[in-house]
Amino acid sequence: MAQMTATREPGGDTPMHAKSVLTKIASFVTSRNIPFLICSIGMIVMLLWAGKFKMTDAGSEGIIPLVMNSPFMSWNYKIFGPHVGGDIIGLTEWTAAVLLIVGYFKPKAGIVGAIILVGMFFTTSTMLITTPDDTVVVNGIHYMNNLGLFLFKDIISLGAAFYLISYFGRKAMIAENQG
Repeated sequence: MAQMTATREPGGDTPMHAKSVLTKIASFVTSRNIPFLICSIGMIVMLLWAGKFKMTDAGSEGIIPLVMNSPFMSWNYKIFGPHVGGDIIGLTEWTAAVLLIVGYFKPKAGIVGAIILVGMFFTTSTMLITTPDDTVVVNGIHYMNNLGLFLFKDIISLGAAFYLISYFGRKAMIAENQG
């Protein structure tokens, strides 16, 4: 493996050099922004795809049980109905995706997009508590079924959204301090 570039200790000015195989791997991953690229591109693709699906009849009707049992989202379908409500949810996802894309060039847009995601994924994560039948009981123990697992992935996405705020925030601070 090629020699890795020196990195700075978090919060400090002391250069650090990778010495062991494990730290060289970590340095390689860090120096190429692999976590950011996978999180941001994966999030963008997921948001565009899922947003479009929610704008279809099957997509907007498929999430009725989730939305109608959510104290944060039920108003959406009560006021607008499932089809317009699904369009609103889908457009919110598309808006966040576009802001993440713009964030590659203007990091503050990425921060706004990721903040939208935090609100969105916090809301959908709470559906684990409010949605009935998201578990199955096997030998007296509750396990997540496909619906529960579908919702649980949003907890991981919530963490990715916070990571994106952090990443775009660092980029925006660097730009502010250079200008």
